[in-house]
Amino acid sequence: MDNPLNLYDLVGDFTQTSPCFMLGTRWPVRLAAPEHTEILAMKQTRALPLLALGTLLLAPLSLAAPVDPLKAVVDDAIRPVLKQHRIPGMAVAVLKGGQAHYFNYGLADVATGAKVNEQTLFEIGSVSKTYTATLGAYAVVKGGFKLDDQVSGHAPWLKGSAFDGITMAELATYSAGGLPLQFPDEVDSSDTMRAYYRHWTPPYQAGTQRQYSNPSIGLFGHLAASSLQQPFSTLMEQTLLPALGLEHTYLQVPEAAMARYAFGYSKEDKPIRVNPGMLADEAYGIKTGSADLLAFVKANISGVDDKALQQAIALTHTGFYRIGEMSQGLGWESYAYPVSEQTLLAGNSPAVSLKANPVTKFETPAAPGAMRLYNKTGSTGGFGAYVAFVPAKGIGIVMLANRNYPIEARVSAAHAILSQLAP
Repeated sequence: MDNPLNLYDLVGDFTQTSPCFMLGTRWPVRLAAPEHTEILAMKQTRALPLLALGTLLLAPLSLAAPVDPLKAVVDDAIRPVLKQHRIPGMAVAVLKGGQAHYFNYGLADVATGAKVNEQTLFEIGSVSKTYTATLGAYAVVKGGFKLDDQVSGHAPWLKGSAFDGITMAELATYSAGGLPLQFPDEVDSSDTMRAYYRHWTPPYQAGTQRQYSNPSIGLFGHLAASSLQQPFSTLMEQTLLPALGLEHTYLQVPEAAMARYAFGYSKEDKPIRVNPGMLADEAYGIKTGSADLLAFVKANISGVDDKALQQAIALTHTGFYRIGEMSQGLGWESYAYPVSEQTLLAGNSPAVSLKANPVTKFETPAAPGAMRLYNKTGSTGGFGAYVAFVPAKGIGIVMLANRNYPIEARVSAAHAILSQLAP
């Protein structure tokens, strides 16, 4: 006796396409292998009624998950980076058409197996400088100081020092005359920090060379907050961050949020977190998740309702000088858009971040316009961050990882994704 009809003979495992005609319409059916096609041909006369058969065949197709083109683009750019650089976890957030999209990979804590999500807190390193710049611009709008004021005019303890001839804008844009990337090791207290600044001798004339520097923008943030009679941390956490609607962004992660604070990982795969030094809050102190950081990006693109804060955000986009194709703003660095991957890599290279470079000053500092790509990198010992956005296109990207991996890899991956969002 023949075996009864097996529906698997008809449907297969959906790995190979074969035509089936039902009710005058050609429908794609997935079959496991050629032998299943042969079985189907032999048993068509004993098949279920056409309507029922059509229902059975269509059901698996209707349940198939739709392909997300954006996820495919992000996966193609990010997964090779994760593998090549052994990154335990990464949170990627993309802004497109006013909508936030989140893509999370791997682990926030290898020991516990906690997975990364858009609320996982990462150290963002020098991306913090864009928050400090916004706070400084807010102080300008509120009348605390002017960008062309002399630094020593807002720090009596610097009277008679080199800072008599350096402006607040030069301090904010790393062009004060060659302040170093980091403080010397012996600067470990408020007293030694003040002594360092008082006795510092600039190797270059102020306003002529860019030397990327934590002590430079760190002092800017410190004095900007002082101009409004508040400590920096208080002004940041109690005024600026709430005004931006950033409820999960911190200088000091509270106990209630510690479970969401990822561990960074060293080259030896040891779990580490930042060991703050002098002016750490101002230069590299922010901890946040991809959702909050993308909200900050959106504020930079679309603006905010608070007029003073909106003026401050616009001020951070102001270009003061350029190096090659890169225009230096307050915190942000920008490029004419569209921009090539090569140009972005050059502007974020060690030659720019670790060496002094002569600047071409703009006759009048001015916002270079919406058709720009703004970006900022950030790193701590165990974390690597990158942010980029294009206001004119309404697109932006946030990449937060719990390993300090090469900046070139961050820039290339982000460029690949943004290029697909708005060629």
